Amino acid sequence: MNYQSIKHATFLERPNRFIARVVTDEKTVETVHVKNTGRCRELLKPGATVILEKAGHAKRKTAYSLIAVYKGKMLVNIDSQVPNGVVYEALQQSRLSEFGKISRLTREVRFGASRFDLYYETRSGKGFIEVKGVTLEQDGTALFPDAPTKRGVKHLMELAVAVRAGYEGTVFFLLQMKGPCRFKPNQVMDADFAAALRSAKDAGVRVLAYDSHVTEQSIDLGKRITVCY
Repeated sequence: MNYQSIKHATFLERPNRFIARVVTDEKTVETVHVKNTGRCRELLKPGATVILEKAGHAKRKTAYSLIAVYKGKMLVNIDSQVPNGVVYEALQQSRLSEFGKISRLTREVRFGASRFDLYYETRSGKGFIEVKGVTLEQDGTALFPDAPTKRGVKHLMELAVAVRAGYEGTVFFLLQMKGPCRFKPNQVMDADFAAALRSAKDAGVRVLAYDSHVTEQSIDLGKRITVCY
C-alpha cells in the first residue's frame, strides 16, 4: 500500500473521532480527517509528529488525511482502511504460507449475521478471514482492541460458527508498526473480547499476528509474531 503527496505536521488536538487539528511545516493550522475512529490516545498527543496525505478529491471538506504518527522513533500507521488491503495483496502474491495456494479470493463476504473481510478457496478447503488492524503498543507488546468492541466479539463468535459449519476461520491481527515481538488481546480494555478470542481459538479458529514494514509513504506485510493469551 503506497501513499501519494504526503507531508509532516505537528498534532494539536482531536475535537472528535473524525477530525484533528494540526500545524503543518508551513506553520499553517489545518483541520484534517483522521483515518481511524479508535481512541489512539497513546499516539495522538499534543506535539506528536504526524504524517498527512493530501486528499484526492478537491471538493472534500478537509484537504488532508492523518495516516500515521511517530511514537518516539517508531512510526505507527493508523489508517484503518489499510490492513484489509495489505493482507489481501499478500494472499494474492502467495506470501502467506499458512493458507497454501489460493484459487479464489473475494473481499467483503457475508456469512450468517456478519460480513467478513475476506473469503478464499484452496484445493483443500474454503474459509473466511477477519482482519484487525493493531495500533496499540505497550512495552514491546501489541494489544487489541484499544477500545471495547462488541462488533469484534461478534466476528469471533461468527468465525467459530463458520468453523463448525466446515469452513476454515482465521482472525488476522495486522500490527501497523514494526517493533513489538508479541501480540496479546487487551484484557484490561475489553475482557469480553479477550475471552471470545480464547474461545474462538479453542473452537478451531486460527489466530495469526503479523507486523508490518512501515514508512511514511507505504505499509507492507512484515513477519509473523507470537500470539499470547
